[in-house]
Amino acid sequence: MTLPIDVPLQLPEPRTPDPHDAPAIRWGILAPGGIAHTFADAVAVGTASSVVAVGSRSRERAQDFADEFEVPRAYGSYEELVADPEVDAVYVASPHSEHRDHALLAIRAGKPVLVEKAFTRSAAEAREVLDAAAEQDLLVVEAMWSRFLPHYDVVRHVVETGLIGELVAVFADHGQRLYPGGPARLSQPELAGGALLDLGVYPVSFADMVLGAPSSVSAHGTLTDLGVDATTTITVAGAGGAHGVLSCTMAGVTPCSAVVAGTEARLELSSTFYAGGSTIRLVDRNNEVIDERAGGLTDDVRGFSYEAAEFARCLVAGETESPLLPHATTLRVMETMDAVRRQIGVVYPGE
Repeated sequence: MTLPIDVPLQLPEPRTPDPHDAPAIRWGILAPGGIAHTFADAVAVGTASSVVAVGSRSRERAQDFADEFEVPRAYGSYEELVADPEVDAVYVASPHSEHRDHALLAIRAGKPVLVEKAFTRSAAEAREVLDAAAEQDLLVVEAMWSRFLPHYDVVRHVVETGLIGELVAVFADHGQRLYPGGPARLSQPELAGGALLDLGVYPVSFADMVLGAPSSVSAHGTLTDLGVDATTTITVAGAGGAHGVLSCTMAGVTPCSAVVAGTEARLELSSTFYAGGSTIRLVDRNNEVIDERAGGLTDDVRGFSYEAAEFARCLVAGETESPLLPHATTLRVMETMDAVRRQIGVVYPGE
């Protein structure tokens, strides 16, 4: 779709609701690691919901987390957490290798679940989780927090309306210096380590949002001595001849920017493109910036607040998936990453 020639190019306003306006639900956090700290803070500061329980394999670790965030109940097992009748929904924050089992544990206890990205290790595991949830008519959402941010809605709106013309290309990268010397889980195949599932999922998911299902996937990677990817480059072909060029690395810092190019104009998402502080620029064919929208989060909202709020809205509405990140999309992203891993030679234990 292309707008008439006399329509001025201007970025649309985001349609994202204020996360404070979402219904209040009671969260239980499964695995109190670093990302769980980010989530708990986002719930407390940016939503009407609350974290009422936390579960860990270590009772002491759960209690430390509970003390830090004023969580009423701390459990020394995940089974106790998901059995808590006062928990409305479970947030799975364990390593990628455990997402399938921990999501299934919550689902079998009758709990709706928000599963940290990458959703699982593989598309096959993702299908197991989604099928189990469907049997019980439970809400399941992948915690790809970027998908719920206001500036991602601006990108969606621009693409939907054809503001930049026909899509030509998408570029996105995500590189952080996390190996060696970073979190141990990233180097370990048994924990589904590597750059792809931790960092590459951001550009892969972004390209999927813009281009839809890829018709082909091509990848090259550099592996560590233990066989996980340190650096990976990916090319995807989308509908209408548009392509995506994506990269991720845990061996060095990259700009972490993104570009969506069309026949009439392009969008530039500044570093870090996947986070709430990214600025979007609308640039015309003469390379002139004709509109700009700063991302920026206020003091009373966090990036993760938006995904928590969307989950709460869907749960209270009786939905089983979010329209902003449907199950089909989560599966597509996992299938793309499966194809990448096959081509670069990354196999996790037990696959």
